[in-house]
Parts: sequence; C-alpha cells; structure tokens
Amino acid sequence: MHYKQNNKESKTYVQGLRSFGNTLPRGVKGILKRNGYNYSEIISKWNKLVGKEISSYSYPKSIKMDKGGDSGTLVLSVKRGSEIDIEYSKKDIIDKINSYFGYKLINEIRLKVSNIKTNKTNKRKDKILLSNNLNEQINKIKSKNIRNSLSEFLDAFKND
Repeated sequence: MHYKQNNKESKTYVQGLRSFGNTLPRGVKGILKRNGYNYSEIISKWNKLVGKEISSYSYPKSIKMDKGGDSGTLVLSVKRGSEIDIEYSKKDIIDKINSYFGYKLINEIRLKVSNIKTNKTNKRKDKILLSNNLNEQINKIKSKNIRNSLSEFLDAFKND
C-alpha cells in the first residue's frame, strides 16, 4: 500500500493507482457536477437539434441548472425581429433537446435579444473566390489521384 501525503488525499492506493474521480482537477469536477458537458454538447449540435431555420437566428448563450441539477433553463441569444418565431417554437426546442439527452434537462427557455448580423452573400463570394484560387493550384499538382481527390473535396466545399 502506498500513502501520499503531499496531495491532500486521505485514501491509500495500490502502487499509485487512483480512482478516476480523484484524477480530475478541481475545476473540472465542478463543471461536471453542474452539467457543463451538456452545454458544450448543445452548442456543438445546435444546428442538428433545432434545424437550420431556427439556428440561423438564434444560438445558446448559457444553461442555468437548478440546485438539485434536475432541471435547467436554456438562455438563447436571438436575432432582433425573430423573437416571436422562437417564442412559438419553445416547446418544440425543449422537446428536441430533452429527447436528444434522454432525460428532462431543459424545463424553460429564456430569450435575450441581440443584434446578430449574417452576411451570407459575402461568405458566398469569399467561397467562390477561394475555390477559384484553389482550382488553379490543384491543376498544378502532378499526381492525378491527388488532383482528383482535391477537386472532389473542393466541389463538396462549394456546395456547402
């Protein structure tokens, strides 16, 4: 048995082995207890969870969990003028998020209005210019297989 005194742990371990909970830093433990991993999951899957239309004018700002951790409030940042659309689809968003996680994570949605600017036309022009420059560089590649693969990838990028 091995006893470590310098790390403020009171348990003994066989040859330095520790439980997973004891290996995590203190800050990470707090985030996991407050369901912080759920927030990151909602952010990364926001487009898939709520659909393109809703995600184009809203995004999750934060999740506030109750003390028991049983239910939470999702705070959404919404583009000015689109509040009514989100207001009518609150129940649908809550159902989609809860069904994704498999338990009742979100009970309520609160809205915060912000000025989200989307410049889709500028992004599209940038993509076209970028793809034209890349086409020229791809054509300079000697290997036919690599050239074809990169061309297919660029076509998929243009269609996105």
